[in-house]
Amino acid sequence: KLTAFNPKYPHVSEALEVLCCALKLTMSGFSRLQDPLTGLLIILEGCPGIQKGKSSTLGQLVLAEFVQWRRSHPRASLQSLMEEEKLKLQLRALNLITSSQPGYLDPLLEIYELRTLETSHLLQHVTYLQDTCCYREAALLSMKVELQKVLDMEQMCVPLILLDKLPLAESYVRDYPELQRRLVQLLDSWCSPDFSLDNLRRRFPRLSLSKHQTDQIQPKLLSRHVFRLMEKFSVDPGVCVNSVHKRKLDSLRFLMYKRFKEVSRESCPFTRFTLVTVEGSLELQVVLVELLVHYSGLQVGAQWAKRYNIPRHRLPFGVWDTMGSLSSNQLEMNEVNEVFFSLESWVTPQSHQLQYYQLPLTREKIHFIQTLEQLQLCRDTVLQAGVVVGVDMEWRAGFGTVFTQNVALIQLAVKGQVFLLDLCSQSLNCHSLTVQFIRALLTDSSVLKLGYGMSGDFKSLVATWPELKEEPLEVKGVLDLLHVHQQLQRCWRGGGGGSRSVEVNEGSAEKGLSLLVQQVLGKPLDKMEQLSNWERRPLRTSQLRYAAVDAYCLLDVYLTLSHNPKAFGLPEDLQSIPSSQGAKSRQEKKHREKSRKSSDPQVSAQTSISPHELRVVCDNMLQGLGRFLRCLGVDVLMLENTDDHKVAAEIARAEGRIILTAGQPYQSLRSQVAEGRCLTLDCSEKARDQAVYALKHFHVNLTPSDIFSRCQACNNNEYLKVSREEMTQMLSKRGLLQDESERCSTQGVSEGNRSVDAQIFNPCCRWAPQSVLDLETLQFHSGSEIQLKTVPPGLLPRIPEFFVCTGCGKVFWEGTHYDRVLSQFQEVLQLSDGETFSQAGAVQQ
Repeated sequence: KLTAFNPKYPHVSEALEVLCCALKLTMSGFSRLQDPLTGLLIILEGCPGIQKGKSSTLGQLVLAEFVQWRRSHPRASLQSLMEEEKLKLQLRALNLITSSQPGYLDPLLEIYELRTLETSHLLQHVTYLQDTCCYREAALLSMKVELQKVLDMEQMCVPLILLDKLPLAESYVRDYPELQRRLVQLLDSWCSPDFSLDNLRRRFPRLSLSKHQTDQIQPKLLSRHVFRLMEKFSVDPGVCVNSVHKRKLDSLRFLMYKRFKEVSRESCPFTRFTLVTVEGSLELQVVLVELLVHYSGLQVGAQWAKRYNIPRHRLPFGVWDTMGSLSSNQLEMNEVNEVFFSLESWVTPQSHQLQYYQLPLTREKIHFIQTLEQLQLCRDTVLQAGVVVGVDMEWRAGFGTVFTQNVALIQLAVKGQVFLLDLCSQSLNCHSLTVQFIRALLTDSSVLKLGYGMSGDFKSLVATWPELKEEPLEVKGVLDLLHVHQQLQRCWRGGGGGSRSVEVNEGSAEKGLSLLVQQVLGKPLDKMEQLSNWERRPLRTSQLRYAAVDAYCLLDVYLTLSHNPKAFGLPEDLQSIPSSQGAKSRQEKKHREKSRKSSDPQVSAQTSISPHELRVVCDNMLQGLGRFLRCLGVDVLMLENTDDHKVAAEIARAEGRIILTAGQPYQSLRSQVAEGRCLTLDCSEKARDQAVYALKHFHVNLTPSDIFSRCQACNNNEYLKVSREEMTQMLSKRGLLQDESERCSTQGVSEGNRSVDAQIFNPCCRWAPQSVLDLETLQFHSGSEIQLKTVPPGLLPRIPEFFVCTGCGKVFWEGTHYDRVLSQFQEVLQLSDGETFSQAGAVQQ
């Protein structure tokens, strides 16, 4: 019948006949098959693989139908088969798991009980997948059947990392501490100066890498992953010598920049931190001398070279001769005069007062707490209902070489005085009364605690007192001014809150708390002592002043904002401002979603957005996700395969879009945009699951009218309605109707098999007037011509109306694709009262 339908294209007709038969089989069920399990394999073995531009394959659809059918036919299993026959089916099913057939893994594992296969059979197929460069499928199969312990971790993970699939490698070692340690050590070894990417690639000659992928294998990026994974997997930093060395080297260069480029007023913090940074490392000491020669000249370099007894052959040119020409007194370094700093005045110079925020308290109002008796005085003052307390903490800077530092000083500021709790005092730090006081303070809802970016403070508290982790804190009455600051900046960027004069000083741009103090109080903070050694006693006067200022400025900022919040574009209740964080863990998201479901529906509705309000740019690794989101009405731009990842950041900043990415680029992309404007997706998930996750993350309220409201090809959301008669004329004009019978067959026909109850397709989009189309050239104002060749003439008798994208000319019509999308996104789809999933028109292209 189909061949007779269009005899000029027999190969097309044969393909349509096969497709039609397959669809009829799935619609009628698998009950007619004598052996459904064998029949399914025969069908899947004959299905074509993944096709360009298609998000799913015929085999995936057949598998999905079989899984649904099997739920009502539990007897369709391997239980009744002989062992030999069962093994034969399992091996056939296992051979179907390849990169050309995505989506087969989970259903086949369940249907054919592949986890029960002998390990030798599974290992053989994993090896086959690796030999055919199906590294992702090899990793996923190994994880599903738990083969990590018997496989070579490097053989599995190295190709994944090189192919920019590090998250998948992390998932591979997730439940195996020894493999986690080896993965981190592997990445660290690539940070070594002796590492050669060419030598590594020779181990995997079949692996083809793009320029972008090879660019990711560099110490700067790799060391970030090493430290992130060291923290994630609790790996000892001592086994990652290359990354720790690089981090210290970067810290040394940073110290030099702070000292010589920003012209620090005091050399004491620089000197102390330099000594700590290069301690025990000849390589770092050599670099230090080289930098000092560059910034300060040969004499200073010679002094430090003498201090560390650096061998002559490692010295920069001219240093050895300078050492020989200087006297012993000239080679001696001037040690820091502790007496000078102990006599330093509490009152800052006039120039400092004109440039920076000043503490409005005398030295007598700053209480340095070192005993339990002093702690009791602090407790009596702070733990009073209605008191507002500025909270800050200081610890010795580790420059990223350690995850969390023990707190050395806790600052508590109340109106008129500041308490500095010295946790380096053993009598205070090790006493249970100190921990009880901190717990009481943080859990007392009647005392308002102010902070700025308090998550880091809480982590260091837990590192200082592990008992806080055993009995977790239920923090109450805390206002993180970081969230207030984020809201303030959003209001000011949008023009809200009026304009305020902000004093701008020379030097580096302010950020963080210093920027907030500058924007609210007019002058920034002096952060000179930020890198001080807070564990060294006694603290210098400038350190005490800095510590007190950091806590007390929180009070001043809060009181100023609370006095007139409207002037800053803020709500009356500052505590009502929600946090604006980036991507959270799945567990935290589930907890939030559960809380939202139990809350007032009206509140939830206010926080949700429609798909067309979400504007994103998808990295070139997430093109499948981009097509899905466009299908659901989201405004999506997608990078080309040849685009560098930084293009995503440029587009996001220029057009106010959110970046969707996966893998290693997330670390660099999120630093180039505002907080919360970059979301990372799990690259091991299917595009459909990634889309659901993104919709939930951004609280998108999806309705049936949003589906296909945007062109999947070009992202345009404007369509032109074309009737059957108009489409017939266009096809005829272009000579695409081959004979008169095709023209006549379109006249006087009904709408086919459409249900009376079916909802007419009515997407939430812009409808173009007929005037946008030039009837002579069949082109739109955009220059695009209607893609008439994609419209099969056989559709005309059945389709009463077509929808043409005015951006690219692509033609859509009602079909079954709409129902499939509805069923795929049921869990996030919002239906109106009385509407069901079957009540929908359909769109096909």
